Amino acid sequence: MSGRGRPDGPGRPDGPEFEAWYRAAHPALVTTLAVATGDADVAADAVDEALARACERWESLVDPAAWTYRVALNVARRRLRRRALEERLLRRTAPPVDLPGPTGEMWALVAALPARQREAVALRYAADMTEAQVATAMGVARGTVSATLRTAHAALRHALEPAPDDEEVAP
Repeated sequence: MSGRGRPDGPGRPDGPEFEAWYRAAHPALVTTLAVATGDADVAADAVDEALARACERWESLVDPAAWTYRVALNVARRRLRRRALEERLLRRTAPPVDLPGPTGEMWALVAALPARQREAVALRYAADMTEAQVATAMGVARGTVSATLRTAHAALRHALEPAPDDEEVAP
């Protein structure tokens, strides 16, 4: 046994344990990153890169899921910043992308949140991570995650409130 008691040995980071974890984690990683970033292609690429890095470091990872989410988010952010710069320079716009994963009015409202709030909500609810895991994945303090989620909840609650014109007037 090696590392954290893994039977596959230090020369086998791609052993059965990693493969099983990869197969179980991959769909949730891609879906969560697609919701968090608003771009399914960037999400898939970022997850693939993060998983390759996780494989290389498998023996030393304490919380592979949180670590992989963090790396994938960082990769995705970098790619989205690069794309935004390219679009500004080339004055072109990308067509809207249909996202995999959660749909409906609530997730459409989540997609409209600022990036940090959207990422926190996606990790907390789409990936079903604890606040501590979200904090690790986002590279922020747990209190920051709590505050970000509270702000996101308030924004979503406000967006879901009926407009004054929608309220029925009693006769």
